[in-house]
Amino acid sequence: MAGKVITVAQQKGGSGKTTLAAHLALGFRGMGLRVGLIDLDPQGSLGRWYVTRLEVDATLCDGIEFATASAWGIPIEVRKLSAACDVVIIDTPPKIDSDLRPALRVAQLVIVPVSVGHMDLWATEGVLDLAARENRPALVVLNRTRAGTRLAGEVLTAARAMGAPVAEAVLAQRVGYAEAMGRGRGAAETRGPAQDEVAALVAEVAARLQTG
Repeated sequence: MAGKVITVAQQKGGSGKTTLAAHLALGFRGMGLRVGLIDLDPQGSLGRWYVTRLEVDATLCDGIEFATASAWGIPIEVRKLSAACDVVIIDTPPKIDSDLRPALRVAQLVIVPVSVGHMDLWATEGVLDLAARENRPALVVLNRTRAGTRLAGEVLTAARAMGAPVAEAVLAQRVGYAEAMGRGRGAAETRGPAQDEVAALVAEVAARLQTG
């Protein structure tokens, strides 16, 4: 059976798409699943993370396949990886245009990360609209949150009002995420709150993939 495909998309840069894609991959691999990663972003940040991981210790990439693709080539790469992997995760560029549509069409779930701020939330509307046009389910994930702040509460309320489901699990604003990515690792590979955050999000996403 072909693997499930997740597309991570957001119009605004700096929303944490690549960090989210990498940590989802590590979370699914931790569940014993084989994961495929596709970097559609010309900046290549996900690819650099993967190569750094290989250089640190090649065994860290066991169970994770990696590929790059252009917009028109994404269906071909997805077909290849989904034949060998349980889950395929696509990291996309920070833009909303016709180039994003192929990555949405192949997805069983579109994940839209939102850093806690109104500008990030405004940028989310375009992604959700495009996903709806492609008849693809979307899940908004609050990223880099500051629990208990008024802004976090306002953004959560506004996100729920947009019509798309908002994940119960959130990723907090933690230096550990960025530091780990720079070393080709994941914050969830060490014990601590980040590990629990990622595990909760992966479990929630996995449940949606099963029912979708």
